[in-house]
Amino acid sequence: MTLHSRIEAAARGLRIGGPDATVTFVNGDDHDTVTWADLHGEARCMAAALQSRGVLPGDHVGILGPTTRALVTAIQATWLCGAAVVMLPLPMRMGSLDRFIDQTRERIRQADSKLLLLDGQFAEFVQWTEGDPPFVQFDEALPADPALRMGEGSFHRYPDDPDALAVLQFTSGSTSEPKGVMLTHRAMCANLDAAVQAGGLDADDVIVSWLPLYHDMGLVGLLGIAMTTAIGLVQGAPQDFLAKPIRWMRWITDFGGTCTAGPNFAYVLAARALRRAEGIDLSKLTLVLSGAEPVDPDSFRAFAFEAGRFGMPDTALFPAFGMAELCIAGTFPTPGVGMTTDLIDGRVLEQEHFAASAKPGAANARELAFLGKPVPGLNIRIIDRTTGKHCRDREVGELQITGTSLTSGYYKNPEATAELIVDGWLHTGDLAYTVDGQMVICGRIKDVIIIGGRNIYPQDIEKVVGELADVRTGNVIAFGQEGRAGKQFAVVVAETRADDLDRLEATIRTTVMAEVGVPATVVLVPPTTIPKTSSGKLQRSACRLAYEAGDYTAVDADATIDLSSTSQRV
Repeated sequence: MTLHSRIEAAARGLRIGGPDATVTFVNGDDHDTVTWADLHGEARCMAAALQSRGVLPGDHVGILGPTTRALVTAIQATWLCGAAVVMLPLPMRMGSLDRFIDQTRERIRQADSKLLLLDGQFAEFVQWTEGDPPFVQFDEALPADPALRMGEGSFHRYPDDPDALAVLQFTSGSTSEPKGVMLTHRAMCANLDAAVQAGGLDADDVIVSWLPLYHDMGLVGLLGIAMTTAIGLVQGAPQDFLAKPIRWMRWITDFGGTCTAGPNFAYVLAARALRRAEGIDLSKLTLVLSGAEPVDPDSFRAFAFEAGRFGMPDTALFPAFGMAELCIAGTFPTPGVGMTTDLIDGRVLEQEHFAASAKPGAANARELAFLGKPVPGLNIRIIDRTTGKHCRDREVGELQITGTSLTSGYYKNPEATAELIVDGWLHTGDLAYTVDGQMVICGRIKDVIIIGGRNIYPQDIEKVVGELADVRTGNVIAFGQEGRAGKQFAVVVAETRADDLDRLEATIRTTVMAEVGVPATVVLVPPTTIPKTSSGKLQRSACRLAYEAGDYTAVDADATIDLSSTSQRV
């Protein structure tokens, strides 16, 4: 099947949800509710307008705008035309507006977009120039009069093609330049089915999301599931959550949310907001997914404690693994079990690439979250990167995945595709291990810092530094650099508003040495300096390149470390 046919069936009440299933768009503290059937009627009207402008099956349509009803309608209309959706990210910070405009234009052209659909508020920033495809604003493709929105006009329903592209999803570029991930209808449908089955979703569920729709977890994982199954959805905007994190919890309260998802940093913000909250009811939550970035058991557990005061059961916690190259869902835990973790010896992991069990309170003990087993249709294996042999339980190697929902490759990038998929197995670039079929992620291969024969995972450094007073949570990056004789040392870049920078630098160095056992060069920078992807992930490679280019300079952490630049604060 295709997304097109599933959307039609959902609108008729023939999928999981009934004909009266709704999607609610929340805007700050206001909301607008519409049935999936009515939104489908509007999407058919917009699809007819797109077809009148020459959009045909197989074309690529760029879509740019904040999270609104019109944006979701545009996404569905593009699929109804048989075209591929190319979601364009919004700027993370207004200070980067010029870069955002340049990157948007580059991505539109890189994707060979036939047309750009955009929200009118971006028209003054992203203006048409020679070489661009036609630009069409949402309100030009959808009548302002609600009575006219349900008319289908001259919409033509083309035959289904399961192997056509449904989404051209550009990776967030957390370790490299963004690549266009090609996702077919066949792969998308297989992954959505797998996620629904593995997550145990049914007609009584209500999904609550604030995740950006230009990110795979928001577009495919939550909106895609709801739109193609007619499960209830409450869709907010990331800027509303970030401006006031308690809104996420209030949306769950007000609309009876049962399922939600977010990256690790979101649960840190939510826990903090819940400490001061009143009148919240989270008792209906049954699935609270943490993904998109490494799951920190302490942070997730702290959220569970605060949310538990408002009725959320611990069994709702759902740490999972996914990636754009799988559409979204990779491994899921068993619903209703809650978070389970593995306590291992960190030094053995670093030196022997083996996850040896450790006792609570033991020196060097490190806690990692189990991320479950492959969703239906997928298989995983862990491969030793040196020998190419299959790893046994607790042996650390590269995670490789095969199955029904793999990407068909990177758009117009055969070299990268050949590196990504070898003999049908997708090479994730993640270091992982398994225990009785359950998978644990240790970190990214490209991010590992090798010091004195130890494989130091940057998130270990980022975690202990991020917990310090005066350091902005979620705004710390650690990476490796070469010093004398090619030996690596650790660099820590941390955002702060502290006045006493000397004290904070000393505290960071002492903490990293005490907790991780390595010397660190410390770079303190003001808020909004740390480079992040459009979805909020830390960009370690970009940060390292900026440091190497002299954009960041630092106070020397150790007199034996040879730095290439004069040490000072940013």
